[in-house]
Amino acid sequence: MATFAKPENALKRAEELINVGQKQAALQALHDLITSKRYRAWQKTLERIMFKYVELCVDMRRGRYAKDGLIQYRIVCQQVNVSSLEEVIKHFMHLSTERAEQARSQAQALEDALDVEDLEADKRPEDLMLSYVSGEKGRDRSDRELVTPWFKFLWETYRTVLEILRNNSKLEALYAMTAHRAFQFCKQYRRTTEFRRLCEIIRNHLANLNKYRDQRDRPDLSAPESLQLYLDTRFEQLKIATELELWQEAFRSVEDIHGLMCMVKKTPKASLMVIYYAKLTEIFWVSDSHLYHAYAWLKLFTLQKTYNKNLTQKDLQLIASSVLLAALSVNPYDHKHGASHLELMNEKEHNLRMASLIGFSLDPKRDNREVLSRTSLLSELASKGVMTCVSQEVKDLYHILEHEFLPLDLASKVQPLLSKISKLGGKLSSASSVPEVQLSQYAPALEKLTTLRVLQQVSQVYQTMKIEVLSKMIPFFDFSVVEKLAVDAVKYNFVAMKIIHRNGAVHFGNMDLESDGLRDHLTVFTESLNRARSLIYPPVRKASKLGDALGGLAEIVDKEHKRLLARKSIIEKRKEEQERQMLEMEREEESKRLKLQKISEEAEQKRLASEYTRREEQRIRREIEERELEEAQALLLETEKRGKKKGKKAVIEGDKMTKQTLIELALSGQLRERQEMEKKLQKLAKTMDYMERARREEESPLIDAAYQQRLVEEKILHEREQQEAIELSREHHAGDLKEKNRLVRILDDKIIFQNKIVQRREEEYNKLKKEREEKIINLINARRAERDRLRKMIFYLRTEEERLTKLQGEEEARQREEAERKKKEEAERKAKLDEIAEKQRQREWELEEKERLRKESLLGRSLDVPLRQVEHANGARMPEPVAAVAAAAPAAGTTAGKYVPRFRRDKSEGSGAAPPPEPDRWGRSDDRPSQPGDRWRGEDRRQPSLSGAATGSRPSWSSSRRSGF
Repeated sequence: MATFAKPENALKRAEELINVGQKQAALQALHDLITSKRYRAWQKTLERIMFKYVELCVDMRRGRYAKDGLIQYRIVCQQVNVSSLEEVIKHFMHLSTERAEQARSQAQALEDALDVEDLEADKRPEDLMLSYVSGEKGRDRSDRELVTPWFKFLWETYRTVLEILRNNSKLEALYAMTAHRAFQFCKQYRRTTEFRRLCEIIRNHLANLNKYRDQRDRPDLSAPESLQLYLDTRFEQLKIATELELWQEAFRSVEDIHGLMCMVKKTPKASLMVIYYAKLTEIFWVSDSHLYHAYAWLKLFTLQKTYNKNLTQKDLQLIASSVLLAALSVNPYDHKHGASHLELMNEKEHNLRMASLIGFSLDPKRDNREVLSRTSLLSELASKGVMTCVSQEVKDLYHILEHEFLPLDLASKVQPLLSKISKLGGKLSSASSVPEVQLSQYAPALEKLTTLRVLQQVSQVYQTMKIEVLSKMIPFFDFSVVEKLAVDAVKYNFVAMKIIHRNGAVHFGNMDLESDGLRDHLTVFTESLNRARSLIYPPVRKASKLGDALGGLAEIVDKEHKRLLARKSIIEKRKEEQERQMLEMEREEESKRLKLQKISEEAEQKRLASEYTRREEQRIRREIEERELEEAQALLLETEKRGKKKGKKAVIEGDKMTKQTLIELALSGQLRERQEMEKKLQKLAKTMDYMERARREEESPLIDAAYQQRLVEEKILHEREQQEAIELSREHHAGDLKEKNRLVRILDDKIIFQNKIVQRREEEYNKLKKEREEKIINLINARRAERDRLRKMIFYLRTEEERLTKLQGEEEARQREEAERKKKEEAERKAKLDEIAEKQRQREWELEEKERLRKESLLGRSLDVPLRQVEHANGARMPEPVAAVAAAAPAAGTTAGKYVPRFRRDKSEGSGAAPPPEPDRWGRSDDRPSQPGDRWRGEDRRQPSLSGAATGSRPSWSSSRRSGF
């Protein structure tokens, strides 16, 4: 990397290298100088170096070097002299454009030379193959190699300049000019791919501008000049997009303009809004959005009628006719009939988006199809006076299609009107911002509308019609086209009809019978018949088995009743909760509505305040500009007066003089006067120098003589002043001696008085010292007594606390021992109860086993083997343990003579309440404890049953019930 002491040396070195043909070395030397941190202070030499640097970059097509150099130069002169950067960038773009035009003029076939899809792409594979295979290059490929690289470099130049100037508030005008030139480049050479990329680049620049708001040199979009530049750039983008027929990019440009307007909360000028809505009409017409096309025409008509006072009556009539024909071209039926919920939500979002673009604010909660519809549009046209401005042919067509009922003559009356309307239109006058209006574009849509109206009106009169007759009634289309239109109309529930080609007839149906409400009438009728049949002939239910469910029927009914009551209470609670939630939701909605209303009112007040502030700022700025202009004119007049006195006269062109020109003229006059005055002063200073030198040469001997005389006079004066000072000192000394002799007589009285004062003060000091020591001793004794009292009190409290703590611990130990004792007794009692319960269960098991053996004996079975098995299993006779259990049960504190299951016993012990008494399952109704002899009473009572079994009789249901079944 070469280093230079001064920038001029680098420039000279680069010129020397260029003269010997080493442009790359010269470019590298200048690049090293520009990117070096040693030369960060701007000077005029750096500007000349940048001019030479960009010339080398253009000659060698080095776009990356040019971008690096411009970025570094922007850092140098951003805060010092930004106009220098502007001049360098303009020179760079001028050179790139000039070289591209030279290459274009040299090429013979521009269309073939620019037949490239993407200027940023590398060479295509087929070009590389041809360059290696063919020995001699053709004319087309030579043109391509000559022209295409320079156009690539020009496109790269535009991108580089836009990237450098994207966030520079001082060069907004240059940024806008570069964008306009890039748009014209894309338009002139039909570069659609580059145009899309250019739009995306500008869109990203604006997005980054809003994203990073803390940049130092960020442009302020709230300023009117900056906003106007950005809007002009977007409108130029919209124009070029429509001219290139890039409708998708045009729509995105419209969204960019709308987003910019919403961002700064300010509506542009009426002339720009006219262009905005005119381009919207083209975009919506190409996209077959006839409804939004008509609304855009309505907005355009309102703007032209309100702000364009020079608009002729003929032009206004043409625009109004376009508005009405655009509204009539909208389909008379809704395409969303029978659509799904998702499609309806997407359509709602689409309507909100389109309505915001054409200047309508819709409520998101309402159905926007009712707000933006064909019916509301026609009524709005009538209310805004559009009908009064249209031509007579268009008005007659509107009345025939919308208000007349002519099923047989409708098409024949509409056809001549359409032929007349198709001839209307043309270029408008210069007063209108819309260049041209052609009404013939609405003819196909109006023919389609006429066909649908004929089908609608014929379906209301006829039930059947021949296809030939219907074809003659509609002369616009063949019957195949009419059939397609009829299919769409039937699909979207506009008309009900069927075409039967086998019979050559058209059948028209009734819309009421085929509506959505009666589409499933057969299903509803079937369900009603089934319900009536079930009421007339109820189904036969099977007889329930009371024996199976009679035992737990009361319990089941009780449980079911409780379940129903609980369910009813739950339902009531849910209803109350739902009502409470509904009330809360309504309250929240009301609060949200009030809050939104308050926010909107505050926003409106802020807007009005900002508007008032803006107007005041504009008025103050205008007054300042007028004052500056007056000052410049006064300065210019003063300059003219001075010029007239000297025989000179300033050149003034009259009304063409601007404020800047006046200031420049005044400043140039002042500068000229200042230069003349400086010349006079220099001449006068030279003359004064000669005079001063001569004067000093003449006065030099006189000064020496005066100096010698002054020395003598000062010596005499010094001696006289010294003698006077000595005499004055002698006089002061003599006076002081007299004063001393006078005061010596009272020296003894002074000493006696001093001793008396010192003695009295010493006595007072000793007395105060003694009193203070006594006071300190008393205070020490009082504090010592207080400390002794506090110490005794603390000792007493601590002793009392220890005593209470000891008593509390003894009480807790006693309670703990008592609890352990009760717990032990409870455990012993529970063990005894468990033992008694076990014996009771053993006794019941024996009784059940005996009963089973008895039943088997009744059925004719042998009892020997089972009885032996029972005796063998028990190992002893059972009556004694059973009697012991029966005798011990009352003594243990259980329920008299009854067995309590373990799970019930645990539950009753846990709850602390005794279980309710149960009926004796052995048939004993008294509560007295059973005696040992009672265990044979059951056998005695069962004796008759045994005898009955022996005689062949069957036991009754009640006896089996008592015996345990």
